[in-house]
Formats: sequence, C-alpha cells, structure tokens
Amino acid sequence: MPSLPWSDIDTVLLDMDGTLLDLHFDNHFWMEHLPQRYAELHGVSRAMAEMELQPLFERNAGQLQWYCLDFWSAELKLSVRDLKLETAHLIALRPDADTFLAAIKRAGKRVVLITNAHRDALSLKLEKIELAPYFERLISSHDYGFPKESPQFWDALQADIDFDPARSLFIDDTLPILRSARDFGVAHLLAVREPDSRKGPKDTAEFAAVGDYRDLIAGL
Repeated sequence: MPSLPWSDIDTVLLDMDGTLLDLHFDNHFWMEHLPQRYAELHGVSRAMAEMELQPLFERNAGQLQWYCLDFWSAELKLSVRDLKLETAHLIALRPDADTFLAAIKRAGKRVVLITNAHRDALSLKLEKIELAPYFERLISSHDYGFPKESPQFWDALQADIDFDPARSLFIDDTLPILRSARDFGVAHLLAVREPDSRKGPKDTAEFAAVGDYRDLIAGL
C-alpha cells in the first residue's frame, strides 16, 4: 500500500477489535464459546443453542445493543462478562500494533480510540493489554448512544473532541463503519487486511488496507 501523507494528518482515530487487537478472541467467543456455554447453562444441545442464538444475532447486528454486554446478559439469561473471562487468555495485540502506536505518539499525533465495544468489554481488554497510555481518549460508542455505523456517532464525536475530518486518519476493520466515516468527511481511511489471525485476508472492497503496521510508520 502507498505511504500515508503524514504531513496532512493531525488526528489518528483507531478502532480496537480487529484493528489493534486480534479479532480471534471475539470471533471465538461469539461463534464457539458462547453457544457451548449457553447450551450447558440452559440444558439444551449445542445445535439447539445455535438455532436459538442465530436469529437474535441477525436481528441485532450493527445496532448499539449488538455491542452491549448488559443487553446480551439479560437476553440470554447469563453473565456474558463472566463467560468472556473464561476465554480472556485469547486477547492479543495484532503484530506490531504497539510499535505503530508508540511511533504516532512520538510523532505528536493526536491519537483517539473509538470502539463500539461496551465499557465492560473495553475494561476487560485493557486489563489484559496496556493500550491506555498511547491514547488521548478512549471512547466507546455507548457513551454517545449511537454505534459508529450511524452518522449521529460522528456528529457526537466531533462535538466531543473537536477534530478536523479533513486532517484525520481512521483505521477500522468493518467496512460499513469506514463508509460512515467517509460520508462524514474523514479524509484518510484504511481497512485491515487480516483482522482475525486464524481466518486469513479479507476483501476490503474499495478501501486500501493495512497488513503490516510497520509499513504505516514510513514518513512519520
């Protein structure tokens, strides 16, 4: 991928899951661990658990409650946070993400984490991976009441941190979110080539994608 025009970038907005952290933890939790533990806790077969969960997942995908641990705990009648703790050993940085974070901080860029993760999920990740020192702010979309897919999120973010979209870089592994940022006017956008280390590269459609964070540091 071409080098970034760092002289035109003041603010770096970064997603967390699948961008800085390996998405394997989340994919394994929602697709494997949760269905298995749901089956065990509710006394049903794994196949029945998946039949009950799938419509719920489809109905709530992309909405704020999709990312809310309180919502899923109430909906599924179990503690999602406790179940996440059972697989917390899988939480891991993507290769060289910390090298990139250290470099942009040293270069004097304004660095803000923006995630759809619920505050409880964010806290769990921060207990395992020391991300906070790299960031000016750690923002959950739940703080604003809108997911990053929504235009209202971007209005709320600008009102909160007063950033210039034309001089901002945003990296995220979710294409609808990148399109929402583009519609808002964020000038520099990157997808992630391989959000889940166990699944191989993904199609990032119209967006250039980062594969190796060391490649982004050139020109800082």
